Amino acid sequence: MQLDATDRRILRVLQRQGRVTNAELAELVHLSPSACHRRVQRLESEGVIADYVALLDLKRIGRPTIVYVEIKLSGQSDEILDAFEREVARVPDILECHLMAGAADYLLKIIAADTEDFARIHRRYLSRLPGVTQMQSSFALRTVVKTTAIDI
Repeated sequence: MQLDATDRRILRVLQRQGRVTNAELAELVHLSPSACHRRVQRLESEGVIADYVALLDLKRIGRPTIVYVEIKLSGQSDEILDAFEREVARVPDILECHLMAGAADYLLKIIAADTEDFARIHRRYLSRLPGVTQMQSSFALRTVVKTTAIDI
């Protein structure tokens, strides 16, 4: 799907102001409300807009600790990868899991209340993941840049 300048303006606004009304969005991108609504519907149906979500403040919900965990597996067979991915998807504290190229097979982004909570997550979930031969955890000290908005 080709995105024109108007599509890009709509996407820029929606990434930063997801709760904007259609009338406000139309005004911001210089369209009529009906034309704006049709464009947003098209962007949704084409999958350009995948979803709408509420972004939570991790400190305010008591989970301010971010831990990145590099995982190395015992092999790369479909069975090992599938078993790992099936189980890692069940861990409620994992925000992201990425299959990687490089030294680690997977990279996990985990949230926790503190180091004790991460120890609980490690004991209860991470240490039981199938096929894992090595884990390396790194704690984020401070978030310097955080955005979900893509430059469009």
